[in-house]
Amino acid sequence: MKTLELFLERTILAGRWLLVVFYIGLGVALAIYAVSFVAKLAKVAGSVFVLGDADMILAMLALIDSALVASLIVMVMIASYENFVSRFDEGESDISWLGKLNAGSLKIKVASSIVAISSIHLLQVFLNAQQYDDTKIMWMTVIHIVFVVSALLLGYLELVMSKLK
Repeated sequence: MKTLELFLERTILAGRWLLVVFYIGLGVALAIYAVSFVAKLAKVAGSVFVLGDADMILAMLALIDSALVASLIVMVMIASYENFVSRFDEGESDISWLGKLNAGSLKIKVASSIVAISSIHLLQVFLNAQQYDDTKIMWMTVIHIVFVVSALLLGYLELVMSKLK
C-alpha cells in the first residue's frame, strides 16, 4: 500500500511540470503582444504631427496599458514557475531584482496591475466622455471600484495571514 501511495505522490508532483506548457504559451503570447506594441508605437510615431494633445495622451495611455499588461504576463510567468514548478538556479540566472513572490504576494501584484490597467482604461473613457453614455461610464466606474476594493481586501487578507504565521 505504501508503494501505491508513493507512486501517486510522485505522479502528482511530476504533474506540476505540465504547467510549463502554459508558461511557454504565455511567452509566445508576450512575443505576439510585443509585435502588436511595436505596430501601435509605429502608428503613434507616424501620427505625431497630426494628433492633437488629447489624442496624443490617449495614444500614450494605450502604450502604457500595453506595457502594464506585458509586465503582468512576465510577473505571472516567473513567479508562478518558481512557486509551482521549480526554483531558478541562483548561479545561472540573476532574478534577485524580482524579489521573492509567494502565491499571496503574486495575487496582490496581479490585483494591483489589474487596478492600474483599469485606471488607464477609465481615464481613456473620461477623456472621450462624449463618446459614451452616462450609464456606460457609471458601470465602468463601478467595475473599477470593485477592482480597487478587491485589491485592498486581498492586501488586507495577506497582511492578516502574515501576522498569523
